[in-house]
Amino acid sequence: MKLTDTEWQIMNVLWERYPATARGIAERLPKENNWAYTTIKTLLTRLAEKGAVKESKKGNTSLYEPIISRHTARRNALKSLANQAFDGAFGPLMHFLVEDQKLTENQKQELLTAIQEQDKRKKESVK
Repeated sequence: MKLTDTEWQIMNVLWERYPATARGIAERLPKENNWAYTTIKTLLTRLAEKGAVKESKKGNTSLYEPIISRHTARRNALKSLANQAFDGAFGPLMHFLVEDQKLTENQKQELLTAIQEQDKRKKESVK
């Protein structure tokens, strides 16, 4: 599932606090968005059609909550980026990020630790 920039904004609000009404979401969006209520409802309808959120009714009020986790959405976005810009290869993507960004020593160590932990899990699962 691929989310648009505007859908990410809605989802970020929902991941922080749910269930939420469309008006509640509007109140928590950045003021510079200045989106109409109908725009938010349209975005929520699209997100429901994509399977990202579910809508439930409490009386006449619609409540929305995320179906997909932030982690899953990020994973999907990263896979999409890798497919579009790096022919689906994560190695060149990681190399680009490390080379292009100014990583702190702490961030480099965290990345190295994550790679080592992944290697360790792979070796343990083979046993």
